[in-house]
Amino acid sequence: MSPTLIFTSFIVYTLLLFVVSWFTSRKADNQSFFIGNKKSPWFVVAYGMIGASLSGVTFISIPGWVGTTGYTYFVIVLGYVLGYVVITTILLPLYYKLNLTSIYTYLEQRFGKRAYTTGAIFFLISRIIGASFRMFLVVSVLQFFVFDHFGIPFWMTVVLFMVLIQLYTMKGGIKTIVWTDTLQTTFMILAVIVSIVLILQNMQTGFLTMVEIVWDSDLSKIVVTDIDSKQNFFKLLLSGMFITIVMTGLDQDMMQKNLSCRNLKDAQKNTTTLSLILVPVNLVFLFLGAVLYLYAAQSNIEIPASTDHLFPDIAFNHLGIFAGIVFVIGLISAAYSSADSALTALTTSFSIDILKLDKKYANNENLLKSKRQQVHIGMAIVIIFVIVLFELINNQAVISQLFTFAGYTYGPLLGLYAFGLLTKIQVRDNWIPIVAIVAPVLSYFLSRYSETLFNGYQIGFELLIINGIFTFIGLLIFRKKRKPSNI
Repeated sequence: MSPTLIFTSFIVYTLLLFVVSWFTSRKADNQSFFIGNKKSPWFVVAYGMIGASLSGVTFISIPGWVGTTGYTYFVIVLGYVLGYVVITTILLPLYYKLNLTSIYTYLEQRFGKRAYTTGAIFFLISRIIGASFRMFLVVSVLQFFVFDHFGIPFWMTVVLFMVLIQLYTMKGGIKTIVWTDTLQTTFMILAVIVSIVLILQNMQTGFLTMVEIVWDSDLSKIVVTDIDSKQNFFKLLLSGMFITIVMTGLDQDMMQKNLSCRNLKDAQKNTTTLSLILVPVNLVFLFLGAVLYLYAAQSNIEIPASTDHLFPDIAFNHLGIFAGIVFVIGLISAAYSSADSALTALTTSFSIDILKLDKKYANNENLLKSKRQQVHIGMAIVIIFVIVLFELINNQAVISQLFTFAGYTYGPLLGLYAFGLLTKIQVRDNWIPIVAIVAPVLSYFLSRYSETLFNGYQIGFELLIINGIFTFIGLLIFRKKRKPSNI
């Protein structure tokens, strides 16, 4: 497929986003940016959050994983549903009761200022690395198939993407993103469905026949009973539940959209609907992965060294121009949907949690807007720097470790919120940052030597839970002693 045609598709789709941005950001103010004036329709938020939940990692990585892990990822998806039950029944009522803009304000009310700042900083680290990693993954694919052809260096491609995202999110913020996410979710899902249809046509196989072929193959393996395996069924189910609790329920990026709903009931409808829709959507991605591998085997297509390149390789080089255009739009949708909401959430958290701009300029709307826009630009520059750093490292193993590191920072958030909600114990606030640092370090060493310590047992996604437990124990150790009663 011609790189020029791919680039043209990119430009046309981006212009469409700017049209949506123009309509949604008219009369936008600071409350529009932070919480969408609490007027976002719940069904629009729910549908748009599908794209944000999937991101570029899901779009190109999950189909590639099927070759080595089968359908075991689907167990994590089932765990997501359980996690959303916790978010819907416990976390959302708490956030709406306290009328929060930043969810980490709860930590200040429950523990103190150090806990509040610690929670916000850990989110910022997690989201900066996580969003940069997802963006890096997508931009790397486009760089390889498109921008290298024009001689455009990687850093310039990254700057181009971030400037475009900066422009269409700066004014409307979450009010704009609620609607652009809807558009991006649509194109992402359509890209997957159309790709499946085109591959089946090339294989001259009907849909139901392919379902039977996939089901009878090793690619559709879901349940792993080996307790030592990272793909063990119960490990993945429990991990999926806690991943959702922390990476959605305790994540400003995802919760900011829920807090933009009109009221608690609408937000609960949103999360319930989202959790149920994610199940069939992820199943479609897994089915695509199986179909890609079967098509590659039938057509004698060599599997790339990086399985992330399997989907783009087949879309660009084996399915024709239409398939390539569809893939590009889906990929760009995935890139934008993960980066735009992350940029807005980072701006919100840094403005409110770290700089306290909402309090400093409570009576000066224009100055608050100006400072918030400066933070918005600053966060875009930070993300650009991290993505370019990933490229300079140029080592997939190291980059994956950095992404894993970002996951470690969610453990302390899990421990803090669990301790705050499940106990009434007061903690010495000054020690909370120390606990939040020590817990991930202990978790890392436990994970690294788990096979030696536990007779071959491999710690997988459940590391998040272990991290949270270490934090919980640390908070117990530094609890405030009760003053003796005079009675």
